[in-house]
Parts: sequence; structure tokens; C-alpha cells
Amino acid sequence: MDSLITAAARALAAGDPLGALKRIALRDDAPALALRGIAMAQLGDFVRAKVLLRSAARAFGPKEPVARARCIVAEAEIALVSRDLGWTAKTLSDARATLEQCGDRLNAAHARYLEVRRLVLVGRLDEAEHMLADLDPTLFPPASRTAHELVVAGIAMRRLQTKAARAALERAERAAHDACIPALMAEVESAFRVLNTPAARLVARGEERPVLLEDVEEVLASKALVVDACRYLVRNTNTVVSLTTRPVLFALARSLGEAWPEDVPRDVLLASAFGARFVDESHRARLRVEIGRLRRKLRTLADIRATKRGFALAPRRAREVVVLARPVEEEHADVLAFLADGESWSSSALALALGASQRTVQRALDSLAAAGKVQSFGQARARRWITPPVPGFTTILLLPAALPSD
Repeated sequence: MDSLITAAARALAAGDPLGALKRIALRDDAPALALRGIAMAQLGDFVRAKVLLRSAARAFGPKEPVARARCIVAEAEIALVSRDLGWTAKTLSDARATLEQCGDRLNAAHARYLEVRRLVLVGRLDEAEHMLADLDPTLFPPASRTAHELVVAGIAMRRLQTKAARAALERAERAAHDACIPALMAEVESAFRVLNTPAARLVARGEERPVLLEDVEEVLASKALVVDACRYLVRNTNTVVSLTTRPVLFALARSLGEAWPEDVPRDVLLASAFGARFVDESHRARLRVEIGRLRRKLRTLADIRATKRGFALAPRRAREVVVLARPVEEEHADVLAFLADGESWSSSALALALGASQRTVQRALDSLAAAGKVQSFGQARARRWITPPVPGFTTILLLPAALPSD
């Protein structure tokens, strides 16, 4: 490898893509094409970067499997950053296996981190932790240690283990400073903001206040009966009752939880659960049926007692009832939660991450676009959706992940 290629590679490792391009911008040999592709990716031109990396992989040929595998890993990272979650995971896995077999442990570990990050992004935390357990970050340079700790922190945040997340971010911050790469420092700082901004709203005894992730963790670990409007659950420390597929029952449970220890009038329950503006006997009959169903669902946690004007929630063991509400209450909040990371998403990637059909996601995006909350660019398969992050709250509780006791 000649001196210019070596200097360009060192510049890229230090986060200086312009310095790398000054040395190799006019070269079209395979190593230069690969480095130019990585430089363009660091500058944000993902389309050009993918073209350069594919050209480099072809130029290396089958006789240089390690170099080709590195190009594949770089292209996979571009796909992850540009939220192309439909990128073939097996291709990345095969490239990682090639790197491991050829003794390139550093790039093999980087490939594994990309696989883990993709799993975290779509909420498959158990698989991500299993893959992460095989890596020892102390064997790697500071940049790789930063990536490791950021992944650890991301998993801990999704699981609402805030102490573990904060400790991982502190280690990531030290490693990022050792690496002296501004982009890594900014990424760690952004992750810290998730811990330090409100993640939900807590409603108790008619009062409402914003709470941080660590406050949410404390609430879920307390002895209170929690009506969790982020995951559509009713829970205490030992029992979780899911109402994810029963929106009417959850609407009733939430209204009763927000009013506790007072009762809720029947017309208020009808409006919240059924959207009924004009009440007749059929509505009252349906309310009795749904209250009966909710009473059976919650029988291990609470009773629902009839009062003169409506119904009241009566917890069996808990001394307090609280409602954990989303930081922003609006339709399609889960779609906005993903778009709030500042990256551009395709509708197919959002559908994969949300576990929904692409048509459902497309309708949600069209609705949000009509309201001016998201924007799109590109056409057909190249179309991407983006929105700037909403300031003042974190969307971590809107993302797919298993909370404690789920």
C-alpha cells in the first residue's frame, strides 16, 4: 500500500474525510475507490458513496476477499445510517465471517456492531445482547470502544435501565475523547440528551408533570398501579396485563386511572372510549359490557366499582394509581418517534421497524405530511421521509422495545 493510501486511511480513521480526498480524489484504483467511498459517506453523500464502494469491491475481485468484505461492511453501514433496513443482513453476516476467518478482528467487530445496531433499531433486544456478549471492547481502539458503549447504552435505555445506560455513556464519552473524533463526541452528547430530557408525562390524582427516563424506571419499580399509555398496559411490580389489542378497554382504564381516587361519569367514559357525542340506551348497554370485560381483565390488579354517576377504579394491593402518558399525544406518534432521530427513512424501513404493513405506514406518512409535520424527498424507491427532532422531549418510550416485566 503506497504512502498516499496510508495517509488517506489515517485521515478517515481520524474523522477527516476532506483530508483523505485531498490525497486520493483523482485516483481510481481499488483501494482509492474504497477510501473515496468512505469519505463521501462521512460527508453525507450516501448515493455516491455506495457507487464508489461497489466499484471498489468489483475492482478488488475474488482474489482479495478481505478487501471486498471491508467494502461490503462499509456499504452496510451506509444502509444502516440511511435507514435502508431491507438491506440483506446475510450479506453482512457473510462478510463478517470472512473477516473473522482472515484474522481482521477489528473490521469483523465493526460488522458485528452494525448487526447489533440494526437489531436494536427494530426492537430485537435479546438478539442484540446475545451478539454483543461475544465482543470484548477493551481489545479495540477508542473509536470502536465508543461504538460498543453506545450500543450498550441504547439497549439499556430501551429496557429502562437508566443507571446502566448512564454508566455506558460515560465510558463512551471517555473513549470518544480518546479517539479525538468530533462526530463521535457529538453522537455521545446526543445520547446523553435522551437521558436528560422528559420522556413521558405522569398523571396522578388529577395532576400532571413531565418525567425523565429514570423517573419512569422508578415508577415502574414502585408499588403503584400503573396505567401505561406508552405500551397500552396496566401493571404493578408483579403483574402485567396487556391491552394492546383492546383499545376500548385501555381507553376506559386510562380514564379511570387519571380520575383516581374519584369516579368517572358515564358520559365521560362513553366519550373517551367510543367517541360518543349523543348518548342513548345502546351506548349505556355497551359501556356496561365493556366495563365487565375490563373488570375481568384487571381482576388480579384492581376492581371497578359502580357509583351513582359512573365507575371508579379500586386497586387491590397498590396504594396509588398513576398514568404514564406519552410525551406528545397525537395520531401516528410512533412514526414520528422514528423520524425524530433526524435520519431519513423510507416507508418500507419504517414498516419493518414498526412491525406494520407498508401501506399502513404510507397512510400515516401522508397524513403527517398533509399536516406539515414530515417532509419527503426523492421519488419511487428512493423516496425518503424526514422531520427535525421535536425539542423538549425524548421519544425513547415510543420505540419498539420490551420494558421490564413485559
